[in-house]
Amino acid sequence: MKNFYAHLQRIFEKITFVFTAVISNSITFMLALIIVIFWLANRNILTSPINQTIGDVINSIIFLTLFIIQKAFNHFTASLHLKINELVFSTKTANNVVLNVETKTELEIIELQKKYNELVKQLKIEDDEINIIIAVEP
Repeated sequence: MKNFYAHLQRIFEKITFVFTAVISNSITFMLALIIVIFWLANRNILTSPINQTIGDVINSIIFLTLFIIQKAFNHFTASLHLKINELVFSTKTANNVVLNVETKTELEIIELQKKYNELVKQLKIEDDEINIIIAVEP
């Protein structure tokens, strides 16, 4: 069962990667824009009630905004990953296992999170011990 879930998880990650790449593509946006223009041009706007016309225009804008937001989010995320990779790479004591972490599977990221949560707990315990020593000493 665990193997099946892991396989299903990998398939889902591949599908979401492809879907995100398609949605954020400029060609996809242009195709969506052409479809919206064609759809609005074939609507009989003059005989339609005004609320239906306004609803159609709003739905078209929302539909096109999906592509724009996805493109902007992908650009922001890619630049953020580059900046973080540069910081990790430039720090000699940093663990290079987190370089290009965005390419890892969700299970690998969860394992890394567990590892770093343990490190944080260890640091917190050491910090608490130092605070106790400082509080006790006059």
